[in-house]
Amino acid sequence: MLVKTLGIDLAKNIFQLHGIDIDGKEVLKKRLTRSQLIPFITNLPPCLIGMEACGGAHYWARTFKALGHEVRLMSPQHVKPYVKANKNDANDAKGICEAVSRPSMTFISHKSLEQQDIQCLHRVRNNIIQERTALMNQIRGLLTEYGFVLPQGLHALRKGLIEIIGENDSKLTPFMKELLTELYRHLDEKNKNLEIFDKKILLLSRQSETCHRLMKVEGIGPIIATALIAAVGDAKAFKNGRHMAAWLGLVPKQSSSGGKQKLLGISKRGDRYLRTLLIHGARSVVKVSNFKKDPRSQWINELVQRRGKFKTYVAVANKNARILWALMAQKIEYRSAI
Repeated sequence: MLVKTLGIDLAKNIFQLHGIDIDGKEVLKKRLTRSQLIPFITNLPPCLIGMEACGGAHYWARTFKALGHEVRLMSPQHVKPYVKANKNDANDAKGICEAVSRPSMTFISHKSLEQQDIQCLHRVRNNIIQERTALMNQIRGLLTEYGFVLPQGLHALRKGLIEIIGENDSKLTPFMKELLTELYRHLDEKNKNLEIFDKKILLLSRQSETCHRLMKVEGIGPIIATALIAAVGDAKAFKNGRHMAAWLGLVPKQSSSGGKQKLLGISKRGDRYLRTLLIHGARSVVKVSNFKKDPRSQWINELVQRRGKFKTYVAVANKNARILWALMAQKIEYRSAI
């Protein structure tokens, strides 16, 4: 039994394997537990292993690659068309084995341990922001029931909350003031935790030469630079900057047929978190473009007049994504148009 291509349907404890030889004939169909998988793959001759990019996929990719195998990860949505008949683990593994051998298939680069460390840092930071936002909304909702309506924004909420708690002739009972004091303490803890993670990200950006080059682009700071490195890794996996922008969902979605080109809104594919950061970074660029006279700012101002601010935000984020690809793939310094 000589396995040339192996498809593995990943799971937590039970893994389904499907292997074919050089002629495409099925030579392996096996079900293994987690403890049996590594010994089995170790005893296999070097082969091509295909897997879906899901939970734990990058760990298995690094493990199998260290054992001498060629590993390719694919998006689950690209594998689905190759899964025939009913959905089960055996058919999924067979579909993965078929998909990985297709010459037109697009693959996902493996993440290193450093990339995953940075990505975990961003995920935890983003979770703190979501928890803080939920807490702020809860405080506003509770105060509304007592006739207090506070403006949006963290600073306005904290200032208003301190004033309400400190009022002697307030509409609030002592019990409610005590409860709001506790909520304010929780909000303050969230802010302190967020500052800690921001300092960690800033430290990581200062230690990376790539981050230094990326942060020279207008609208790109430590958070975006580190998030991009964690998500992309090797920019040469993309053919050009437009491919990376399309991967981020920053290009128009098409609905074309019969030679008629019809472009819709942006596709919103790929990493939503990274796309959001790039658009927020573009907001800061557009905001100050009125005070500059360089060619880039003039282009932004003209675009705002023609298309409005919101479409300009996306256009600037798209352009930044292409610039960032060039800086990462070609390892060059950013030259601003002044």
